[in-house]
Amino acid sequence: MPQYDLVVIGSGPAGQRAAIQGAKSGKRVALVERREVIGGVCINTGTIPSKTMREAVLHLSGYNYQNIYGVSYRVKEKITMSDLAFRVQHVIKTEIDVTQAQLSRNGIEVLTGIATFTSPKTVQITNARGSSEISAEIIVIATGTKPAASPKVPINARTIINSDQILEMQTLPRILIVVGGGVIGVEYTCMFATLGVRVTLIERRPRLLEFADSEIVEALSYHLRDHRVTMRLNEEVHSVEEGPNGAGVIALLESNKKVSGDALLYAVGRQGNVDELNLQAAGLEADNRGRIAVDENYKTKQDNIYAVGDVIGFPSLASVSMEQGRIAVAHAFHRPISSNPSYFPFGIYTIPEISFIGKTEEQLTDEDVPYEVGVAYYREIARGQIRGDTTGRLKLIFHRDTLELLGVHIIGEGASELLHIGQAVLILKGKVDYFVDTVFNYPTLAECYKAAAFNGLNKLVRV
Repeated sequence: MPQYDLVVIGSGPAGQRAAIQGAKSGKRVALVERREVIGGVCINTGTIPSKTMREAVLHLSGYNYQNIYGVSYRVKEKITMSDLAFRVQHVIKTEIDVTQAQLSRNGIEVLTGIATFTSPKTVQITNARGSSEISAEIIVIATGTKPAASPKVPINARTIINSDQILEMQTLPRILIVVGGGVIGVEYTCMFATLGVRVTLIERRPRLLEFADSEIVEALSYHLRDHRVTMRLNEEVHSVEEGPNGAGVIALLESNKKVSGDALLYAVGRQGNVDELNLQAAGLEADNRGRIAVDENYKTKQDNIYAVGDVIGFPSLASVSMEQGRIAVAHAFHRPISSNPSYFPFGIYTIPEISFIGKTEEQLTDEDVPYEVGVAYYREIARGQIRGDTTGRLKLIFHRDTLELLGVHIIGEGASELLHIGQAVLILKGKVDYFVDTVFNYPTLAECYKAAAFNGLNKLVRV
């Protein structure tokens, strides 16, 4: 039986970083992936395809320049699903090649097959050629998630689909129903609305993206309505059925409303990929959503087994999953490591983007922290006018007495990149007046930091 120092199950962002950290620590590492290609959901059906599709949508629709040349401006008049899939497949192939090269350079052995625990330190790998068993001192579970299913929504991969099946659609629907107001549902709602598709978004909670700042989410909601998106909040799907002769789809809501469309995307949550792991043999279990419980170092209740990435639940971000994989393996092999999850940034690739770090106004209010807010609008910044983005805004939250930066919240194109300036200041316990005393290139969106800082500090002066 082959013996390894570290076995990682799953080759998504968390698994890749876990395996590489093990290799950098001088350990013999095996990475087990059930697919014939590496990269997991992130590269093959999730993050990379959806963000690439978003970029294709922005380019082909001419969205970024419609404020300048008019709402009728388009790079391509008739956009098809094939147009979107072409760019996606190109990026996926490149990412797979890059990842394979990186694993190879680090001497990581990639094993293809389904991994099943036979004991806390042994794993059976089954593929078309048969099965074999390997053992390791440390095992990391990084199997990710799959779209959650519901008996109310009979997925047929044609008119009723989940998020993994988006690019398999043959034609662009005229009317799309999206069930789920979380990150995935809202991102795809934005993309299809930008293409001119009439979208109805159904969400059982009172607002979208409940974990994000309410003002930023309200700005996004206004933008969606402006793009003819109908939002059915506080509504839940009772049942879904195909239309007459299999044409279209009809969703019946608990409130007895009926919503009809050409297609329906079901994007309510995801389920951990644990069904084939045989966790019981490892002395572990998962909850009803397939999530594995871990401590602050991502160790399970078995001392030699760690779990990282989406399979442990929120926040389920590729960037965070990478860090979790690195931290888990460094801890397992007693390597020095430093990380603070409270400073992990969030990037939501809606149109326009949302990105944030630190506290929201709601959290600070609940904690009785005295704070002030400074806001800058893209439309008041020269770069915003040049780019044609007049909807964006940057929001700084800081302590009223100490002026320490407590949170940065941005909506607008480039938000996920722009955020990292504020991230550095926040992590270093910087104060909001840092932005006042700093010179930013002109014209850039980074000037929003200076404008927002002045806006917030001026409120203190008036008080």
